[in-house]
Amino acid sequence: MHIPPDWGVFGALIVSFLAFWVIFGWLFFDPFLKLLGEREGRIKDLNERAERLLAEAKSAIEDRARELAAVRRDALTRREAERRAAESEAAKTLAEARTEARSALDEVRAGIDRDIEAARGDLERMARQLAVELAGRVLGRPARGAEAANN
Repeated sequence: MHIPPDWGVFGALIVSFLAFWVIFGWLFFDPFLKLLGEREGRIKDLNERAERLLAEAKSAIEDRARELAAVRRDALTRREAERRAAESEAAKTLAEARTEARSALDEVRAGIDRDIEAARGDLERMARQLAVELAGRVLGRPARGAEAANN
């Protein structure tokens, strides 16, 4: 049994399919595809913007790290220079104190030497006077160097 095709129904089906295709395309598919395209475009824009912001953030972090390193280097250099200056000042002050101490010690030693020499001179004079006095007592008369010993 063979059923012959009904070309009128077949044609009506094709025409109705094409009409529905155009109507559905115009009413549903085109706006939906347009929405999907816009959404995809917004997502691409947002992804590009996010990548740009991430790159800017990374660049800002690197810049901040470089600036921080530069500030640390400057602070270390400044601290080292101040430490050297303080050490230099301390060494200079210490050298001045040593010089002053040496000069004071030399003055004290010179004073002691003068006092020792003066005491020696006094002792020698006293020793001569005692010798003259003892000689005078032993001899029972004044010794010849009595006038010289008194001077």
